[in-house]
Amino acid sequence: MKCSAVAALVLMAGFALHGAQADSVDPIQKVLQMIGDLQSKIIGEGNDAQKVYDEFSEFCEDRSRSVGFEIKTGKTQVNELTAAIEKETATAASLNAKIEEISAGIATNEADLKAATEIRAKENSAFVAEEKELVEVIGTLERAVGIIEKEMAKGGASMMQLQSAGNVVQSLAVMLQATSMSHADASKLTALLQSSQESEDDSMGAPAAAVIESKSGGIVQTIQDLHDKGEAQLEEARGAETKSLHAFQALAQGLEDEIKYANKDLAGAKKNLGTSAEAKATAEGDLAVTSKDLAEDEKALSTLHQDCMSGAEDFEAETKSRGEELTALATAKKVIVEATSGAAAQSYSFVQTGISSSADLAQFEAVRFVRDLAMKQKSPVLAQLATKMAAAGIFDKVKSLIANMIEKLLSEAQADATEKAFCDKEMAETEAKQTEKEDAITKLSTSIDSMTAKAAQLNEQVAVLQKELAEVAKAQAEMDKLRAEEKAAFDKNSAEMKKGINGVQLALKVLNDYYAKDSAHASADGAGSGIIGLLEVCESDFSKGLAEMTAAEDTAANAYDVTSKENAITKATKEQDAKYKSKEAKGLAKSTAEATGDRSGVQEELDAVNQYYSGIKERCIAKAETYEERVKRRTAEIAGLKEALQILEGEAVLLQRASKRSLRH
Repeated sequence: MKCSAVAALVLMAGFALHGAQADSVDPIQKVLQMIGDLQSKIIGEGNDAQKVYDEFSEFCEDRSRSVGFEIKTGKTQVNELTAAIEKETATAASLNAKIEEISAGIATNEADLKAATEIRAKENSAFVAEEKELVEVIGTLERAVGIIEKEMAKGGASMMQLQSAGNVVQSLAVMLQATSMSHADASKLTALLQSSQESEDDSMGAPAAAVIESKSGGIVQTIQDLHDKGEAQLEEARGAETKSLHAFQALAQGLEDEIKYANKDLAGAKKNLGTSAEAKATAEGDLAVTSKDLAEDEKALSTLHQDCMSGAEDFEAETKSRGEELTALATAKKVIVEATSGAAAQSYSFVQTGISSSADLAQFEAVRFVRDLAMKQKSPVLAQLATKMAAAGIFDKVKSLIANMIEKLLSEAQADATEKAFCDKEMAETEAKQTEKEDAITKLSTSIDSMTAKAAQLNEQVAVLQKELAEVAKAQAEMDKLRAEEKAAFDKNSAEMKKGINGVQLALKVLNDYYAKDSAHASADGAGSGIIGLLEVCESDFSKGLAEMTAAEDTAANAYDVTSKENAITKATKEQDAKYKSKEAKGLAKSTAEATGDRSGVQEELDAVNQYYSGIKERCIAKAETYEERVKRRTAEIAGLKEALQILEGEAVLLQRASKRSLRH
């Protein structure tokens, strides 16, 4: 508006000059008035633009601070979510490894249980068949002894045939033909006796006469021996079956317990894996949303910065343009006043013939009016002006004094308005900055308290985890010690038990071999059989005890392995959790330190703002007369001076008319 304003003034001056010529109004004064009006308009536009810019600047600061906090919060959330995803990934990997290990253990135990069950079924089938056969043989032998003894008591043809028999088997066959025994029992008994006597009788040939005479007694004794052996075999088979059954039951119970506990652990691991996967998926979803929001906030902050800088540059350019325009107007006004006073006096002055008394009267009236105005407004400046007007004497000089005073008052009004705008702006901006800094300190303090509390909570959780890890390590050490003691006791006791079993088995072999080959000790056979039977019971008890001891050792070892694995997984999980919590606590401590530093910086800024605010209040507030009072006083002074000027202008018109009349005459 610099060049355009001057051009507009020239146009307005032209129109004013034309109007002045039409209605006898001084065109120069009209131009000066129009310049003053335009200056007032430009100043008003500047004030309006300043208010708009202040609001825009406040919006930029508030928005920048808000978006900055959102970005900082978003980055913190991204770091937390990333750490949570890494934690759940590690947990899932640990749980998958645990599930694979448990599943493999279950499959192995189930296969072992199935194989042991099949072996047990085969052993039981073989025992049932053997037991049935032995029971039948023993029954047959018992019936044969009874029948033979009965026939021997009768005597007769069967005894004669017995004398002609070549050996015990033939003798038994002769006797069986004479008895009422069934053909199946007779065939079975003959085959059994023949099998047992082949190794003894075949090498001896025909028996002596004394032997033949006692064949009936020998046959009975032989059958009785077979009966005793059959019962011994039956007892041995039953003992072996019992021992095998107990061993199988202990093994099966241990495997079933392991499978049961393993399935329970597997279900828990799968449940924890699902929970971990769900937590990871949730964190990943939150991370995607948070990352997107963070990117949008960063983009918005960049755009906001550019827009605010552009707005500030535009405002600065407009302010500079208005300043240059006001300078041009003030310069033009000064030039008009200084350069046109003589020309205006010549162009618009009037003949003073015979009418000076009227001009003096108007001048006196104007001086009196200004003096009264000075007394009313209590203005030393106006009082000095009245004195100068009274001393000036010349009519035009008085008018010039009044016009200069009006211009001075207008200039002071403009300067005061500028100072008022400056004070309003600085006070508002300073108070806004105070509020901003105080709000920032409050937010930082809240954030610091929150992060401090959370860090303390995390450190407490880490301490609890470390205590739990120490307890797990202590429990594992105690388990290791107890397992070592149990293993040492088992090794010692099982060695003693095996040694006892081997000793009993050796004693049984010696006794069985002795009584089997030496018939001279037949009278002690009953006592020997009792000893052998008791040793067999001891062997069964020792074997059962060893089996139970072995089963208990296997169960304890498996339980130790399972618990040790659980402790290892628990240790790994808690160590990982403690690691992440410690890392998060350190991050919070770092953020707390940064926020504390930020708060200190903001506090320093607030102190500086408060110091500046105190200075600006002394400049703008600590005054005897307020701006409104000064505006009111100055407005009244200007109005009074204009009225005094109008008095002189009116008198000038009268003088001009009188001069024209004088010229016509």
